Amino acid sequence: MLKAKDIMTKECITLTPDTDISSAARLLIENKINGAPVIDEHGRVVGVLCQADLVAQQKKITLPSFFTLLDGVFPLSSHDELEREITKISAIKVGDAMSSSPVSVTPETGIDDIATMMANKKLYTLPVIEDGRLVGVVGKEDVLKTLLQG
Repeated sequence: MLKAKDIMTKECITLTPDTDISSAARLLIENKINGAPVIDEHGRVVGVLCQADLVAQQKKITLPSFFTLLDGVFPLSSHDELEREITKISAIKVGDAMSSSPVSVTPETGIDDIATMMANKKLYTLPVIEDGRLVGVVGKEDVLKTLLQG
């Protein structure tokens, strides 16, 4: 069975939390990739920035719904969720727009597990981590290419 190490892209394009959004968008488009890992100054993966994160900047803010009960007004959604949405929409740096705490895989993760994660969680860029370091990236195209090898 194929594993992440067999299909991953080893020469990764990475971003930092301080990369400006327009440069990140240009990098994703020019390289025809869906997303890129975001690494800190120590080389640790701290997030993933995907095209979906950038598209989210163009959406309308979803205002929270409220209900009243005995002269009290209660929000139906979290204030933190609204704050995060506003931060993401108004982001000028990758660190504010990226998805933090990304799901990652190891070089030994099987392609069936990778495909399951991608399908169930709608993830299309998975960092491959070994000993705390980024060693590659598995994207949806990497998984699709295995269908052609069949």
